[in-house]
Amino acid sequence: MIKAGRLRDGDLVALVAPAGAVPPEQAASAERILAGWGLRTRVGRHALGRHTYLSGTDDERLSDLNEALRDPEVRGVLCLRGGYGTQRIVDRVDFGAVRADPKMVIGFSDITALHVALWCEAGLASVHGPTGGTLREVLDCPTTAAARHAVMTTEPVVVVAGSDPVVRAGRAEGVLLGGNLTLLASTAGTRHRPDLSGAILLIEEVSEEPYRVDRSITQLKRAGWFDGLAGVAVGQFTDCEPRKYPEFTVEQVLAGHLLDLGIPVLGGLPIGHGDQQTAVGLGVPAVLDAGAGTLIVEPAGR
Repeated sequence: MIKAGRLRDGDLVALVAPAGAVPPEQAASAERILAGWGLRTRVGRHALGRHTYLSGTDDERLSDLNEALRDPEVRGVLCLRGGYGTQRIVDRVDFGAVRADPKMVIGFSDITALHVALWCEAGLASVHGPTGGTLREVLDCPTTAAARHAVMTTEPVVVVAGSDPVVRAGRAEGVLLGGNLTLLASTAGTRHRPDLSGAILLIEEVSEEPYRVDRSITQLKRAGWFDGLAGVAVGQFTDCEPRKYPEFTVEQVLAGHLLDLGIPVLGGLPIGHGDQQTAVGLGVPAVLDAGAGTLIVEPAGR
């Protein structure tokens, strides 16, 4: 594992868009928020472009990302949006630059593909947290405050679960890995399969019906991603209400797959696509305590 340095006052953060197109006002809002943290920002040359359903061509999006990873002045990389598209470029990321000069990388949703690749190729700890478009210019916004904590301090993150039926008692310790369930399932079969032996797997999802959640978990199980896990941290499954098969809920699907694994499982964690989300490090040690209802994650930065 390698860690980037935590962000400090005056550091430069590159704002890139490796996936979906970004409205200019979202990028401007992210710049103002980071300026309020004492950070400088630089928006990628192609970050506000558009090519079909992407923020630019594959080469344009990759160029912005690699430029940020190679620039010694840049200390952090904030992805402006998820959506779709990161997997199209992730095999050509300059992982040598990542290993030579690790930087704090933050994002979620489609950015899961980048997190997994950075871990598999470089062993880089990164931050599963809001994109620039989901940071909010609201006083005392928990999502924004948690993101700042995750990238600018070296204190552990304590995530407290809400009431949720998907719980199996026990305590697990291991490296926290994972992210968006659909992106993890899409990564299965590629060269970026993380070693999850003894790890805690984080999963979250948005706008997928229960049977689609079932399909993604089944894919990961068949690909061996659940073999040897220490525990499962279940984040937010937002807008995953049943429509095609209304008699089966996402909670039933998750419980059916996870509770018989024989390992601790903790649902109801505010991590993912909810109105409020907690940023956590990936690739760092964590402790999941289903009895206490907590997930404690070591800092991603040093």
